[in-house]
Amino acid sequence: MTRILLYSDEPVLSRGLESVLRQVEGFDLLPSCTTVACLMEQLASGDPDLVLMDLTAEVSFAVLSDMKHALTRTKIVLWVNTISTELAFQAMGLGVRGILRKTLPTELQVKCLQKVHAGELWFEKALTDSFLCARRVALTQREGQLVSLLSQGLKNKEIATMLTISEGTVKVYLSRLFQKVGVKDRFELALFGLKNLTTGQLPVGDKGQRIGPGAMPGLRSLVLERANDRPEPLRFTPSRPTVARQY
Repeated sequence: MTRILLYSDEPVLSRGLESVLRQVEGFDLLPSCTTVACLMEQLASGDPDLVLMDLTAEVSFAVLSDMKHALTRTKIVLWVNTISTELAFQAMGLGVRGILRKTLPTELQVKCLQKVHAGELWFEKALTDSFLCARRVALTQREGQLVSLLSQGLKNKEIATMLTISEGTVKVYLSRLFQKVGVKDRFELALFGLKNLTTGQLPVGDKGQRIGPGAMPGLRSLVLERANDRPEPLRFTPSRPTVARQY
C-alpha cells in the first residue's frame, strides 16, 4: 500500500481529492492536515510514502528545507495553481519529486502520485522550459544567509547582530552581492530573495511579523528570470501536460 499524507488549508478542495484517492487501489490515505504544524507532527509520528502539499502561504523554502532534514524515504509532491520559477527551482534542489497542477484531470493527478512513488519525477514542460530561460547565481553560505535576512526586512545593524559580524562587513557583502546578482540596491535584492524563498502570497512571517534566521535558512543560489521572460508566477499551459522521467 502507498501511504499518502495530504496537506491543504482548503477543506472543500482536499475533501474532493480525498474522495478520489480513496477509490484508487493500492492507496492508503492518512488523516489530512490543514496547517504546517499539524503536517510536521504527522511526519514525526508516522511514515508516509508520499506527501502531497498544497502550496499555501505557509509553505516556503524554510518549510521544505525542514522537511528534507526530517524525512528519509518520503517523497514530496507540491500541489499548485501557480508557482514561481524561482521557488520551483529551489524546491527541486531540496528534493521535491513533483509539482502537480490542481487543474489537471483526476486521472493525471492519480498518475502523478503513482509515478513519483515508483521513483520518477513529475514536472510539466512549461516549468522545465522556464528553468532553461532563467539565470542562476551561486551563493556562498554567508551570502545565502544575508539574502535571507535581508528579505525579512532587517537593517544592516540587525543583520550584523544575527550573523555576529560587523556592520561594515555586512556593507561589503551587500556591495559585492549587488554586483554579483546585477541589482541596483538592497530593495531589488530583497525582492529576488523573496521570490526564491516564499510563495509571495503573504509578507514574510505570519501576517508580516519578522521571523528569526533559523526559520529561513540561507539559499545556495538565486534563480533570476531574465528581462524578456514571462513574469512570476508561472502559469501552466495545457499543451504537453506532463513530463515524467526516471530518477
